[in-house]
Amino acid sequence: MASERTLILVKPDGVQRKLIGTIITRIENKGLNVIAMKMLQVTPEMSKQHYEEHVEKPFYPELEGFITSAPVVAMIVEGPEAVSVMRTLIGATNGREAAPGTIRGDYGSSRQMNMIHGSDGVDAAAREIGIYFSEGEICSYDTALGGWTCAAEEL
Repeated sequence: MASERTLILVKPDGVQRKLIGTIITRIENKGLNVIAMKMLQVTPEMSKQHYEEHVEKPFYPELEGFITSAPVVAMIVEGPEAVSVMRTLIGATNGREAAPGTIRGDYGSSRQMNMIHGSDGVDAAAREIGIYFSEGEICSYDTALGGWTCAAEEL
């Protein structure tokens, strides 16, 4: 089982609803490490890079308007199978359909205003991390609890 990195964004609605700390707590309680984090205003240019596969689609202007409407908190989360673990923790895109116990299931009731973004694969994570962070902003670390969150063969 390989350690992975994934990009997590607390989107404008999550920031406005003051859910930043709650979301970070959920990530840390799961045993994953936040190895980089900052609050920033997404620019239209960053949005076009991040959502490059959607730029030509009819819904893109609304998506760009939303992601640039207020600050986001960008994080790199690291740990065993971090991409799939975070996708499960986040829940289905539509908060009305997300399972209870997931972030979107517990706090969301919208498809668009769904509080959090998580990369959908390792390659996407590497590309997205490059949009939001430089190498010098990443602080990978081991915790004293590491041996208590996963068996050695799982790390």
